[in-house]
Amino acid sequence: MKLTTYLPVLKKCFLFQGISEKEIETLLSCLSPQLKSCQKDAYLLRAGDFLKSAGLVLSGSVHIIQEDFWGNRSIIGNIKEGELFGETYACLPHEPLAVSAVAPEPVVVLFLDISRLFSTCSATCSFHSRLICNLLALLAEKNRMLTKKIEHISKKTTREKLLSYLSTQAVTARSPEFSIPFNRQQLADYLAVDRSAMSAELSRLQKDGLITFSKNHFILQSPIEPIL
Repeated sequence: MKLTTYLPVLKKCFLFQGISEKEIETLLSCLSPQLKSCQKDAYLLRAGDFLKSAGLVLSGSVHIIQEDFWGNRSIIGNIKEGELFGETYACLPHEPLAVSAVAPEPVVVLFLDISRLFSTCSATCSFHSRLICNLLALLAEKNRMLTKKIEHISKKTTREKLLSYLSTQAVTARSPEFSIPFNRQQLADYLAVDRSAMSAELSRLQKDGLITFSKNHFILQSPIEPIL
């Protein structure tokens, strides 16, 4: 695999926003890029690892998960094509990972040595500072997303958690019709609820006329009042 194959994806990535294709190629030479491909269910990173490189998804997707001693899993987030993961720990190379990164499908990831952003670039590239600004914006966005997840899982009932999550997805899609990046088990893991109880609640929501769904595709049928 050649990095030039993935330049169209890199150009769309927020990390490289405002940076030309030629400048991206120069930046990549500064960041010690390493391509890695994994099959479904493979671990890209494991809790306890020490990290200095952030991963950029070039194809497929990655789940950021947290597992306890007994193997119970909670999905922290879903990283799609063109998105970055591990950047927080890459900025804290002496802090062990508290989460793992798993491929829910075949994936290709480009690992970039983020630590090299915080030293003087040997190529003295003028777009170095632009990349740092983009990284800071990405860190802020990740913080916002984690805050939103806390909002979902802090709801008292499975129904309230589902409505909170589905409402956010509709707002993000700017449409009452949308698809989510999770299957049933993954959604249950994300919302920290029992899968069977969640499936039963989805059926009740459909029976009550609030939603219709097929697999991971949903339609909100009527305005949902805010849940207090």
